[in-house]
Amino acid sequence: MMPDRAQFVMLAAAWLVYCLVHSWLAALSTKHWITTRWPALSGKYRVLYNGLALMLLVPPLALTVLWRGPLLWQWSGVGAWLANGLAVGALLLFGWTLRYYDMREFLGLRQWRMSTSSIEDQERFHLSPLHRHVRHPWYFLGLLMLWTRDMDWTLLLAACVVTLYFIVGSHLEERKLMQYHGAIYRRYRERVPGLFPLPWKCLSRQEAASLLDTAGDPRLS
Repeated sequence: MMPDRAQFVMLAAAWLVYCLVHSWLAALSTKHWITTRWPALSGKYRVLYNGLALMLLVPPLALTVLWRGPLLWQWSGVGAWLANGLAVGALLLFGWTLRYYDMREFLGLRQWRMSTSSIEDQERFHLSPLHRHVRHPWYFLGLLMLWTRDMDWTLLLAACVVTLYFIVGSHLEERKLMQYHGAIYRRYRERVPGLFPLPWKCLSRQEAASLLDTAGDPRLS
């Protein structure tokens, strides 16, 4: 059954608006513009950004669930076991990766507590085990969980928009990482793929350790 045209346009617009606002708020130029005018928000920006991102996610998610229709395709048999196994594995890996992140920094709680004046990330260059295989492991795991689901038109539309956003967003994020980490990140980017792991293109443990050892070298700034 074809989706109602008005619903299709509204759902696409809801996801696109979310992605655009999310990207705009994450941009360094936006952060500088906002915190220059309201300096008191500097240390609170990351917390407010994450909270606003969650609130803005409610409308497109609600419409996606509300307007669900007949399935376009459904995994069955061995395919269902494989799809669900991949989704569960991705979810477990996501939880495992959390131990390699400073979640207080990520959520903005550290910046709020310390009243940090800088809006740039404070963490030094580091690599989790999954970062040896893909530069954006959370994006990859998110896509894996998303595309292993049974699809109707609303979820397919959401999956396409989110996939496009991850592709564009990863490039925008890398521009910031280049500003933060300079030559060391360029060296890392030459060796490791962005969104999808490639068996022939990854860092060994020794190579990752060597790269981290050179991260503090001022000649690489």
